[in-house]
Amino acid sequence: MVLLPPWAASPAAAGTIRHTRVVSANPVNNTPHVLDGIVNAIALVGRTVVVGGSFSQVRNAGSRTTVERSNIFAYDLVTGRVLAGFAPILDGQVRALVDGPGGTVYAGGEFTETTATQTEGLSAVGPAASGADTNGLVRLRLSDGAPMTDFGAQTYGGGVTALARSGSRLYVGGDFVGISGTGRTALARLDAVSGVVDAGFAVRLGDPRGRRVKIASMALSGDRLVVAGDFTTMNGLSRPQLGLVDVAARPAKVADWRTSTYAARCKAVFPSYVRGVDFAPDGSYFAIVTTGGPQGPDKPCDSTARFETRPRGSLENVRPTWMNLTGGDSLYAVAVTGAAVYVGGHQRWLNNPLGHDSAGPGAVPRPGISAIDPRTGKALSWNPTRERGIGVKAFLAHHGGLLVGSDTTRLGHEYHARVGMFPLP
Repeated sequence: MVLLPPWAASPAAAGTIRHTRVVSANPVNNTPHVLDGIVNAIALVGRTVVVGGSFSQVRNAGSRTTVERSNIFAYDLVTGRVLAGFAPILDGQVRALVDGPGGTVYAGGEFTETTATQTEGLSAVGPAASGADTNGLVRLRLSDGAPMTDFGAQTYGGGVTALARSGSRLYVGGDFVGISGTGRTALARLDAVSGVVDAGFAVRLGDPRGRRVKIASMALSGDRLVVAGDFTTMNGLSRPQLGLVDVAARPAKVADWRTSTYAARCKAVFPSYVRGVDFAPDGSYFAIVTTGGPQGPDKPCDSTARFETRPRGSLENVRPTWMNLTGGDSLYAVAVTGAAVYVGGHQRWLNNPLGHDSAGPGAVPRPGISAIDPRTGKALSWNPTRERGIGVKAFLAHHGGLLVGSDTTRLGHEYHARVGMFPLP
């Protein structure tokens, strides 16, 4: 008999979760290992953790048996055991996941075909059970990995990099130029069951700094959707790399909220440098992380920043409440729990505005993963460390702790290959 911890009695689906404490710096021991590639995305459906990225092999903790998995797999949150029945084959990288209704999960990325498979135990992939042309977006049944044939969404001209869901509405971000036969540039809202494009959501992103418009990250809280990526206008309004959408309006409209913070330029190799964004549990603020290279304390490059969604002053040029710079190292992922703003990348330091690929005055070492005080914007003492590599690409907070996905194998001074979890004390 498996004794469930208190938080697993009614585990939450994916979403913004409030913590009253900072998670432990000691990872749990039962998470499975991803043996190659990189983890880009994590979703939680009930007590099933779904992991997506670019990889081909996984292994249960404490086991020597290699399990073949094509860019996506699932495991039990409590036991840590890889689920034998969920073994879809996606022929390209998974970049985004979000929980779906009725025991399903949405996967977005750069794949064009999905095949559900049946397995014998955990050691080999069996014959194909069903397949579908999916073009970057699919809804999968958790019980057997089969694509839901009533979900007919397909992107064209590009893939999917970000997903968010609220009830019957699915928000899709990427670098596509159309979806489900309808012209939409990088951002769309779909019916979560059928995949039909919602005509009441037609926010136009334009004027990219790089070669094409692209969503890097987005987050949803109540009636607000925050989007970050390579664009400088939304519906013709100036919104350099970051904007808010009022999704309750009919039709949805760009919110009056605007910041010029990310109109600044970083290194030329990073024309667009915003990477991850997440709302606080109560929706009153969000945090955003960036890459960009060391450019000094007056620019938002390689930084974490907090923005109020409804600031007291003017909405025309909202300034960050605080900004914490790494001094030259990229951040890719962020999770806000109320107790902390967790950030991940390949950073060496925080509190380092005067660093230039070096530790400046006041810098504190925080290799690869860090926690920031939401009120002060300064690094918390939490410092589990991780092997830096490319960096953390995925966080997911849930009632029991914080899930982490990356490209390296050392987390909290222990072997945890590409997937790990820090529990609440």
